[in-house]
Amino acid sequence: MVQVVWIIGGSEGIGFELCKIYLAQNHTLIVSARDTHNSKNLLALKKQYPQSLYLIDIDVSETKSVQEATQKVSSIYGAIDICVYNAGLYEKMQLLDWKVASFEAMAQVNYLGAVRVIDALVPIFLEQKKGHLVFNISIASYFGLAYGGGYSAPKAALLNLCESLQPELKSKAIKLQVINHGFVKTRLTQKNDFEMPQLLEPKEAAQKIYHGVMHTKSFEIKFPWALTRFISFLRLLPYTLSLKLTQRLL
Repeated sequence: MVQVVWIIGGSEGIGFELCKIYLAQNHTLIVSARDTHNSKNLLALKKQYPQSLYLIDIDVSETKSVQEATQKVSSIYGAIDICVYNAGLYEKMQLLDWKVASFEAMAQVNYLGAVRVIDALVPIFLEQKKGHLVFNISIASYFGLAYGGGYSAPKAALLNLCESLQPELKSKAIKLQVINHGFVKTRLTQKNDFEMPQLLEPKEAAQKIYHGVMHTKSFEIKFPWALTRFISFLRLLPYTLSLKLTQRLL
């Protein structure tokens, strides 16, 4: 069944690969990023799919921008079946290199941007009496790891928020899913200077996400198996043990 899909954060990496999959499956796709009309990736894709791909700019750190983009999507394209929130920002910082502005920026994109989208989109879903929200979070949300707290803390907040919202949204016929994945080869992970176990290509990650969103009822889509199991295991250990393990990452 052809659906109207809105991907926020689709100009590169996982989001862009996900765009290609949805278009290849003949869905109607709206892609949003800060500057879609100057994205070489999206403009090339638009030439390939002129009738089924639409570009709308959005700045998830600005409430007005989110509201205007949401209303534009709704008014122009009618019912919105699926919204995938893929926007993300990452900076790796040691304690003595902290920049409060970086913490604020990551919180704006990784958590508050998602809150703004929920606030703007859920009333439309309620009016439609259906909807599907998907948030690309990270297994970093499971446990705080060295140097990554500015990224993982808002991701953990978003996961907690989704857990709290899922029962209420389900009662309103709105499906909510979260994606918790490991390392994927993108411009964000290029900032890391350590070995990243089970590093995936964006195309492979996007295929797993597409399958989980379109073909499963699971609240959580998580991969790869071994890494997600290990980080989940950290949460079960007493802090005296788990923090000893994470200290080895220093």
